[in-house]
Amino acid sequence: MMFTREESLSRLRETVANGDPVIGAGAGTGISAKFAERGGVDLLIIYNSGRYRMNGRGSLAGLLPYGDANEIVLDMGREVLPVVEDTPVLAGVNGTDPFRRMEVFVEDLKRRGFSGVQNFPTVGLIDEDSGFRQNLEETGMGYDKEVEMIREASEQGMLTCPYVFSEEQARAMTEAGADVVVSHMGLTTSGDIGAETALDLETAAERVQAHHDAAKSVNEDVMVICHGGPIAWPDDAEYVLNETEGVVGFFGASSLERLPTEQAIENQAKEFKSIQF
Repeated sequence: MMFTREESLSRLRETVANGDPVIGAGAGTGISAKFAERGGVDLLIIYNSGRYRMNGRGSLAGLLPYGDANEIVLDMGREVLPVVEDTPVLAGVNGTDPFRRMEVFVEDLKRRGFSGVQNFPTVGLIDEDSGFRQNLEETGMGYDKEVEMIREASEQGMLTCPYVFSEEQARAMTEAGADVVVSHMGLTTSGDIGAETALDLETAAERVQAHHDAAKSVNEDVMVICHGGPIAWPDDAEYVLNETEGVVGFFGASSLERLPTEQAIENQAKEFKSIQF
């Protein structure tokens, strides 16, 4: 079922008021969505890297030309949305897609039952100092297009939960109408296909706080949660939430879907192989 922006925000604010963390979960499959919902998550997010991730590939496959990111999300929505009973589902939207009229695409997402959007794939994961990133910005495929997508979705009454990678982006997304700013610390570490290069938790907490403060300087009502990099396990998220002020939750994709799947399947296989007869 689709939730209006007001309904989604009311639920999230009630969670925060109760002293509980806002938890979002990436869902690359229907079974991931079903059991994350049973676990009590507040938001489910469908985006193209979930499909690659659950097929054993790194999440950054979602940034490369292995498929039409926005079309993949529509196809995944067909698989996932019918099994979700009572949780807002967000679509990961490639806002830099030059082959879609974004106002039409956002309207289509609403019609299909999505309650909100997030900006993924995002050029924010590409080093700002690299020639490639600079060329993307110069040729009309930069982060500003993702900001415009969030603005369009907000104007159409959808919940908006964008990834930000800097204080400037946190301010820009909040000005565009972001409801929940997701402070992104980079590709998640841990597990078989996780990153090895990442910030330490202390530095991540400092950066999350900076993003929080920048967003709040624009709109005191915006919510800020954290994601990625070294924040891979519940203890990591707990550390960051305790070391920051005003950050109210965590969004996990690999953390809530890939990592537990890797462990559960491997351990179950080992148990079967240890049968004595």
